[in-house]
Amino acid sequence: MQEERLRIVPLGGLGEVGKNMTLIEWGEKALIIDMGLSFPEEKTPGVDYIIPNIAYLKKRKRNVLGVVLTHGHYDHIGAIPYIMDKIGNPPLYGSPLTLGITQKRQEEFPSQPKLQLNEMKDGSRAELGPFSVEFFHQNHNIPDNYGLLIETPVGNIVHTSDFKFDSTPTNAPPTNFGKLKEIGSKGVLMLMSDSTGAEAEGHSLSEKVIAENLEKIFKKAKGRIITSTFASLINRVQDVIDLSEKYGRKVVIEGYGMKTNLEIAQNLKIIKSKKGTIIPSEKAFDYNDHQITILSTGAQGEDNAALMKILSGQHRFFSLKKGDTVILSSSVIPGNERAVQSLKDDIMRQGADIFHSQMMDIHAKGHAQEDELREMIKIMKPKFLLPVHGQYSMMANHAKIASEEGIPKKNIALTDNGHIISITKDELHIGKKPVPTNPVMIDGSGIGDVGGVVLHDRMELAESGIFVVIVAIDKKTRKIKNSPDIISRGFIYLRESQLLLTEVRKKVIEIISKAGKKKKDAKEIKPEIKTKIESFLFSKTGRRPIVLPVVIEV
Repeated sequence: MQEERLRIVPLGGLGEVGKNMTLIEWGEKALIIDMGLSFPEEKTPGVDYIIPNIAYLKKRKRNVLGVVLTHGHYDHIGAIPYIMDKIGNPPLYGSPLTLGITQKRQEEFPSQPKLQLNEMKDGSRAELGPFSVEFFHQNHNIPDNYGLLIETPVGNIVHTSDFKFDSTPTNAPPTNFGKLKEIGSKGVLMLMSDSTGAEAEGHSLSEKVIAENLEKIFKKAKGRIITSTFASLINRVQDVIDLSEKYGRKVVIEGYGMKTNLEIAQNLKIIKSKKGTIIPSEKAFDYNDHQITILSTGAQGEDNAALMKILSGQHRFFSLKKGDTVILSSSVIPGNERAVQSLKDDIMRQGADIFHSQMMDIHAKGHAQEDELREMIKIMKPKFLLPVHGQYSMMANHAKIASEEGIPKKNIALTDNGHIISITKDELHIGKKPVPTNPVMIDGSGIGDVGGVVLHDRMELAESGIFVVIVAIDKKTRKIKNSPDIISRGFIYLRESQLLLTEVRKKVIEIISKAGKKKKDAKEIKPEIKTKIESFLFSKTGRRPIVLPVVIEV
């Protein structure tokens, strides 16, 4: 009789930063870890978010015992409103802050079912069929971040969550090495470990260093301080509030995400401030500039974010002016480099001082670097390693570190989304046939209705534009009724291209004339116009716009 295997099915988060979602199966019972989204890139124009493909899971939704959440970042919880109703709305387990952010976002989707929320604290356990899950504190750049000790019939699985080792964090307890060693002493069959920082040597920066450097800026600033960071960096928000109180400044909060997360964190007493420190925007004008800190979203140069509105003069209350100090306390998300550079240029053109992470250490990533990953492996002493959460090169470097620490290569599951990893107490096997993991696009209210063909067309439109030819033909004689109308967007400016338009019209009339003699109808004429006009335009301009022929029979 073949030994039963534990199956681990990564539906997102491998070979990418974001969209984290993993399924663990024993027999017919299943447990989900995280349910995140990722953000669009240059190759996905017009898309709002990208979520994991749950085709494999839909057939097994009755088997899902629960969803355990590591922390409140959208790349770990952002897909919940789009997925939960499709998998039977199983119970959710997570920290107070994680569930608070999850519930607040769910309110934006009133048609979705009410979530079954189960609050976990450091040390809490969730008993879910064959799985017993213990939540344990891990440092990250958001509070209430938990790693997971998952006891299974074949052995213990440890999921690190996104983590860093920080002995001097701000607004959070330090890394509990005693607890980690206790977990490791129980025996770890598989370690699923964050790979995002695996290509960076050394040790990640402590949040204390960031707070000390921010204080240097606060000491010297003589006007308003505008600090922009991710709304999810709640520890950084607390640092800015603390420094503002120390240097006699009132704090104005700008940006929907920033206000929402602040409200949740305040209600949970995770963020604290003195009475009167945080004031409404309109009250800022009751104080001198050196008494004001504006805490805003927009460090990535997002068009609709609060900082961009302040820079462009479109904000209801504020505009940038000489004497302001702008702090960009965040890393640059890949793909946003141009937007952030433009943001920095605009700030300096308007005469404000600027500080960002390339100038001094005012941002620390929340991910373990090489030394910390080595230490985690030494503490846990796992039999198997599954690098998670990172681009393939990051995971490959993580695998290299593990190999150097004595884990045999055959015991390291370096793989991609969709490949089923099965383990026993002694063996690890990676399936060759992956389950579906092609990304699901969220575009407006549409879920999954934007695919490769639509994205290809959008890229084509962005690169070459569109050229529409509208013509009417007589239904009986098949002769043209009028001169073709032409609409061009993103290809040529019609008023300056009259000669080309005249040639195109002649070409269309010629095509229809020949087709009419053969008694071809509109359906047969349209592809001829498309093919021949595309070739003609390329011969004249060297560009290939999307040609859309509209043939009307009258």
